[in-house]
Amino acid sequence: MIFKLEATDGRARRGSIHTAKGMIDTPVFMPVGTQASVKSLDPNDLSKLNAQIILGNTYHLYLRPGVELIKDLGGLGKFMGWDGPILTDSGGFQGFSLGRLMRTDEAGIEFTSHLDGSTHMFTPEKVIDYQESLGSDIVMPLDWCVELPNEFDTLKTAVERTTLWAERSLHSKRTNEYALFGIVQGGTEKTLRELSAKQITSLNFEGYSIGGLSVGETKSKMYDITSFTTELLPEDKPRYLMGVGSPEDLVECVAVGIDMFDCVLPTRVARNGSLFTSKGKINIVGKKYRNLNQPVDLRCDCYTCVNFTASYLSHLFRSKELLSYRLASIHNLHFITNLMAKIRNSIKLGEFNEFKNCFLNEYRPTNEKLRIDQKQKWLDIKKGNF
Repeated sequence: MIFKLEATDGRARRGSIHTAKGMIDTPVFMPVGTQASVKSLDPNDLSKLNAQIILGNTYHLYLRPGVELIKDLGGLGKFMGWDGPILTDSGGFQGFSLGRLMRTDEAGIEFTSHLDGSTHMFTPEKVIDYQESLGSDIVMPLDWCVELPNEFDTLKTAVERTTLWAERSLHSKRTNEYALFGIVQGGTEKTLRELSAKQITSLNFEGYSIGGLSVGETKSKMYDITSFTTELLPEDKPRYLMGVGSPEDLVECVAVGIDMFDCVLPTRVARNGSLFTSKGKINIVGKKYRNLNQPVDLRCDCYTCVNFTASYLSHLFRSKELLSYRLASIHNLHFITNLMAKIRNSIKLGEFNEFKNCFLNEYRPTNEKLRIDQKQKWLDIKKGNF
């Protein structure tokens, strides 16, 4: 993997990541295909949406259908019909999100399968082996992600364990056919972020990720810690903020030097009838859209907006028609990939700050309290706290 930094505008960066399966223009958003599928969409849809790289989940693919089966069938890309680059995460986030179904110690993370109750041990070495079997282009090492807010000592232990696992992951890497990224932890404690960044960057990974954010803290705190941490990372390697995908978050975090993002949010909220527009997110099942004979967003040229009215989408959701998932997901991912393209162009032209201000002045994000409450409800369901 080769990363080229092509332009800067303030701290915002435009670059390119060159992989064996193609080039990725950055800043980039990666749609999440947890189980070898971006829900309701196929690879042709993703190509038309200008998705440059997608993300797969090692934990879920390990459980079903199994990494050995995928390896025998030619690797994850061939298995799912996607010929572009693929990043796979390690299962570390599931160590956080599955709560009562896991326990962790220095050896790794022991999971109780949410499918059949069987027990599985994820060690740093096994996780590297699994991802090599999947044929990933960018690989994430096992890390320990903890909920925020949290005690200082717990956050410190997470940093120490993540560094230990990072060292073991590097020693387990058997080929140069993929890039291995390091992960910086530390919660919202800047002293721990600084410690983690120093330790992880000393190991000379091919890229660096910021983990452990968007897990319960406020947006302002997330922006502050992201800004602080990017300053601690090398300029000549890609910077990846894990699990962040709200439009306003993408703009704010590009502004402080982030190159890569992933999140299930655009497609998850789409399946619940929440659609991005130039003025903010709307709920398509709302009364005002039932008879609206125009696209969801008059400025949008996605397949959904070109061919269907807001009234029709509202009908699909109210009728629980499966087509609603696909059309809404196409719209939201188009909004995000188009936003990233506009960001890249504004950086190239030296106009990113003007673009950022214009976008944020018009786009109205979800109420902060509502956002946190929704996130917590989702985590409680994942952890079984209901």
